[in-house]
Amino acid sequence: MLSSTHRILPSASSLKSSSTIASRATSLLFSRGMTILSKESAEEFKKENYNARMAKTRRPVSPHVTIYSFPICALSSITTRVTGCTLSFGAAGLGLFEIFGGNGSALSLMSDIGNSGLVLSSGAKFAVAFPIMYHYLGGLRHLVWDNAPEMLTNVDVEKASYGLIGMSVLVSGVAVVL
Repeated sequence: MLSSTHRILPSASSLKSSSTIASRATSLLFSRGMTILSKESAEEFKKENYNARMAKTRRPVSPHVTIYSFPICALSSITTRVTGCTLSFGAAGLGLFEIFGGNGSALSLMSDIGNSGLVLSSGAKFAVAFPIMYHYLGGLRHLVWDNAPEMLTNVDVEKASYGLIGMSVLVSGVAVVL
């Protein structure tokens, strides 16, 4: 055992290697060009195209949303929000149609769509049933997650997202047949 008067000092070779590592790290930090803006260069910077500026830096640009592959969980979350907005605008549109079209105009519109043929009426039924079922089932999914947070694992959330999509399509398809 070492006494308090004995200290362990690093060897000369370890000091040399640590200073070499530090100098390499410092050179890596400062080897990239920095952009320093004066008033003149700021004006020039504003005039320059974004793509031209990025080409000068020779650094990769972050991927755009159109090439990014969203996970199914993100897609199901986005779809829940979109179906909620769709339902809101659909209900408002139907209400406005009834207000400005007169008493019973929305009912006659729906009756006309229902009598317009199998393809159009089935598509219209699915277009109404899918957002309702998806948003409703998505709300139930969140209610379950709120009461059972242990189900919020990556694997379980992914399974629930696929289940939500599948059940919504299935129930909407059944509603079209009815």
